[in-house]
Amino acid sequence: MKTTLKTIAAALIMVTSLSSFASEKANPLKNVESSMVIGSYMEAVTVGSIDLNKFLFADDFEYRNVNNNDRAGKKEYIKYLKANKSNKYDCKSSYEILSQDGKVCVAKATMAFDNFTRVDYITLNQGKDGWRVSKVETTYP
Repeated sequence: MKTTLKTIAAALIMVTSLSSFASEKANPLKNVESSMVIGSYMEAVTVGSIDLNKFLFADDFEYRNVNNNDRAGKKEYIKYLKANKSNKYDCKSSYEILSQDGKVCVAKATMAFDNFTRVDYITLNQGKDGWRVSKVETTYP
């Protein structure tokens, strides 16, 4: 009887400790369409919503501003977005998917301000964790 109780107690301890390791948040963007990922990117940029940034960008993410040749990797870009958390741009924004072929998607996001327009060309790649933003090139035409 003591052996059975010890076995049951040990099994319960193992199950609860293993489930605590598995409690890391699941990727809410894993099984969504590319348009949902682009929409999440637009929310991060235009209204400062940073909740999904951890799942939004690929590990090899690259940002480039074509006009001044600024570049940033994933860490720097997420840091920039965090610094602008909850800042809402006063602009009209829209996006369109230019091409989607297999596991690659290219979209154009436009943010029209009063005095200028910002255009982001967004490249997404689909992998085992779903669609992720791998590259953004910004221009001000």
